[in-house]
Amino acid sequence: VQLVESGGGSVQPGGSLTLSCAASGFTFSNYDMRWYRQAPGKERELVAAIASAGGSTNYADSMKGRSTISRGNAKNTVYLQMNSLKPEDTAVYYCHARWSKNRYWGQGTQVTVSS
Repeated sequence: VQLVESGGGSVQPGGSLTLSCAASGFTFSNYDMRWYRQAPGKERELVAAIASAGGSTNYADSMKGRSTISRGNAKNTVYLQMNSLKPEDTAVYYCHARWSKNRYWGQGTQVTVSS
């Protein structure tokens, strides 16, 4: 089982990034997918979630209106598009898959928002 995040990097405030998470080793279309983030000294927090069929999404209040989670079940990939980024969005972003009792995590990708 692998979840491999990509697309992180450094961006100025107000900028945009799109994160990708490529999944392998399990039946991706069965799994609800989530993005979490963890800033230094803080607990990991949920950023966005999308149901297995892609029809239902949820966002943290801090990201509503500034982010879009989507998935391509044919490509076994989940995306997180983030706009109007703020310095407080700086964190390591993790991809997470869950179905029944199965839980998988990616290794994370760093997002830094700084002028």
